[in-house]
Amino acid sequence: MADEAVAEHPAEPAAPKAKDARAPEAPRGGARGDDNAKDAPDAPGSSDAADAEAAEREKERERAADRFKDRTRDPLAEEQGEEEPTDAAAATRARRSGQKLLASGRDLIGFDRSDVGRLHIGDINIGLDARRSGLSMRDGPVPEEELLRIRRTHIEPEGYVRLRRALEARRLLVLGGAPGTGRASTALALLEEVTRDGESGQNAERVRRADPERGVRELAAQVVAGEGGRLRGTGYLLEPALDRPGTLPPDGMDLDQLASALAERGSYAVVVVSVGSAANPLLAGRYGAICPPAPTRELVAVRLRKRLEEEHGDPVRVGGGGSARDGDGGGGLDGHADRDRDGGRDEGRARGADQGGDRPRGGGPDEAGSLSRLLERAAELREDPEVTGAVGLDDLRPAEAELFASLLAGHLLGSVGREELLSGCRGLAAVQAYEWFAGVDRALAAPPPGDGRAPVRSGTAALFHPVAFRIALAVLGGASHSAVSAAAHLLTWELSVQSDPDSTPARPLFCDDPESDLALSRARPADGPVDVAGAEVTGRLIFYRGAALPAAVLAELWDRHFPVRAPVVRWLRLLADDPRPQVSMRAAVAAGELSVRDFEHGYAELVRPLAEAPTPRRRVFAATALDQAAGHASHRRAVRKVVEDWSRHGTPALRWTAAMALGYGRSADSMDDTLDALARIGVRDDGEQLAVASLNVVRLLTLPECATVLRRLADWTGHRGEEYQDLALVSIVRLALTDVDEVLDDEPGTPLGDRGDWPLLLALAATRPELTGKLADLFWTALNTARSRDVAFDALETLLRSASRKDGRAWTREGLAALLPALTAEEHDQRRLKWLLRRMMRDQDRPLTEERARALWRLAVPARQRRSDEEESHG
Repeated sequence: MADEAVAEHPAEPAAPKAKDARAPEAPRGGARGDDNAKDAPDAPGSSDAADAEAAEREKERERAADRFKDRTRDPLAEEQGEEEPTDAAAATRARRSGQKLLASGRDLIGFDRSDVGRLHIGDINIGLDARRSGLSMRDGPVPEEELLRIRRTHIEPEGYVRLRRALEARRLLVLGGAPGTGRASTALALLEEVTRDGESGQNAERVRRADPERGVRELAAQVVAGEGGRLRGTGYLLEPALDRPGTLPPDGMDLDQLASALAERGSYAVVVVSVGSAANPLLAGRYGAICPPAPTRELVAVRLRKRLEEEHGDPVRVGGGGSARDGDGGGGLDGHADRDRDGGRDEGRARGADQGGDRPRGGGPDEAGSLSRLLERAAELREDPEVTGAVGLDDLRPAEAELFASLLAGHLLGSVGREELLSGCRGLAAVQAYEWFAGVDRALAAPPPGDGRAPVRSGTAALFHPVAFRIALAVLGGASHSAVSAAAHLLTWELSVQSDPDSTPARPLFCDDPESDLALSRARPADGPVDVAGAEVTGRLIFYRGAALPAAVLAELWDRHFPVRAPVVRWLRLLADDPRPQVSMRAAVAAGELSVRDFEHGYAELVRPLAEAPTPRRRVFAATALDQAAGHASHRRAVRKVVEDWSRHGTPALRWTAAMALGYGRSADSMDDTLDALARIGVRDDGEQLAVASLNVVRLLTLPECATVLRRLADWTGHRGEEYQDLALVSIVRLALTDVDEVLDDEPGTPLGDRGDWPLLLALAATRPELTGKLADLFWTALNTARSRDVAFDALETLLRSASRKDGRAWTREGLAALLPALTAEEHDQRRLKWLLRRMMRDQDRPLTEERARALWRLAVPARQRRSDEEESHG
């Protein structure tokens, strides 16, 4: 039986028992040529001199084999030790994730931002300054027309009824939420509703805003005084400035005192606070509640209909006036819908029909039909993938919904072009980033409230932590929440020291609130895989709620706040040393994006210093940042010039970094130029950097120009210089030992991406059948060259063992079925394969079963040839 030839074959020499015994050598001048004949052993002579000469040659071959094996080591593992594997696959996945979040190609400064508080697009001029804090408000009644607009247009967020009942029961509600989410408008809607039929129902001052500088105690005194007894049943809105240094939040007794005063006067109060460490005790108490944001789709739909009806001329029962500046201050743009909108539109159309042609843009039947068509087109435009991609936000806040609706309406009515529409949509994320960072540290220069003393600067850490978290999330989005939080604390320290170098900033240890971090940074958690020591485990990841926010944050940070660059650069250098690829590689991608925005600064402060660092991790960081910059056409030429100079004239560290940058395939003008540069680096100084050069040759084999790389490898094997031969041989062996997901940038779903745990050699043989012959010839050369033979045979054994998994399921059989017949076309190659299979069967640690050995033999030798061998064997 032909399959039994693996176990018993009369022509097969006895296989060595030792696992590392030498394999049978190819005959001189074999069927594939004699390119490597000089490495074949000479026949031993009969004289003592010949024996000595042969022994010396054998020792030299052994030394050459040892040198070759040393060059196949992992060049990224120099810090960790040769025997400890690196997380190359995790690094590749982290880089790919970082690029997905930042390489969106967005034009973040496509409109005039000289005064970003107001935005002018087409004929739309709308306020966007949602940063108005409670400090801009003073004591005073809320106008009745504003309350009327609130009553008619407010969109109730989820849980609104529960909030109203809590306010009615306790008279006091501490309402927490992120700025800009409609929390103040919800507070006004609650107060308007509970006071509408109360003691102050006919009072023009039934809802009042309280001065935030007075605080809860002063408000309690004001309620008791009641403006001389004339104010009863009043609703008070207070937004205390808890984020100012030196300001202490009210305690439980203060809130109880206020609630008692309110009950005595039949009044109500809502205290609006931002979620965060200062407000957490308030929100956790019996008066506290979180205010959910208004639903985005309903916000946009109502705003869009309102705009179209206003422009179209239909009477609309929706309160007018206001602007998006009221996004968090209580205006009609802060999360409202028209409760009576159906009845109002019906009434308006009836009046329009009565008036007939007296109105140039009236609400007659024709116009009603035109409006209906506009609304249908508006719904389609709102879901246009290009439009939603330009917005880049998962949900819109009230002011953003107002602008988005205005842009859509303007485009439908012809006043805003397509490019203006997309540019305005892109501006939404840019405006949010501007609001997050504008004047954050101005509070440090302000004295404590009601005090003329010098400014208090002890609150720098608490002040800077929210912005540090947003920056860390922009850099590390998609990493674990714990990694982002830890990085944010490092950056908080750097920012605090930069702001006040004479003081050691406090480092609060128990102030973190993950829910507050999410709310203040428009972030969302998600369960996903985290790479730990080469294995994937499920962890809690964190992302921005919108693909546009990471790039917008980095652009705002780098383009408008120059003093913050120094602490951010120091922080990125710290992240470059982080042993977790999910941190260091994402930070490298972000560093490349920042360098694009100012290449001179990024090169001088980040790329060049880290490219010359003594540790491979920092040099990989610099190479990744360079490649990220090369991904932008505007900077590709500069990056290629830098890498070219380093590969020719750089120090060893710079040449090493250049090799890693070249492996991405974008740092030279063509694939041939890339391979020329890698060859220069690999053969210089007796192959000192041949390991890193060969690694990056292998990385290039995942690109579409794979055939060009294989052709150059074949050329190098026939080169007269031994150093070129070694570069080719090491690359070939590394190709067999490298898994796809260690070097591939493609997502799963591509032919190679679906084979992430396959050896790259077998994955290419399975997915690129036109390359199988070249791959087999190259690997055959490594197997038949003396100095590479032992390592190549170990690699072949690894390939054979990957045919099936431990549970018996097929693994790389498809690749082996393509490669082995081409690799064992000659009889000598088949005998060598049988020898190797028998050695694997006799392995004391991992013996190969006879069944699997026969299956591998059947993959390698076609059935027709096996029958021919059987006939010859039995005469």
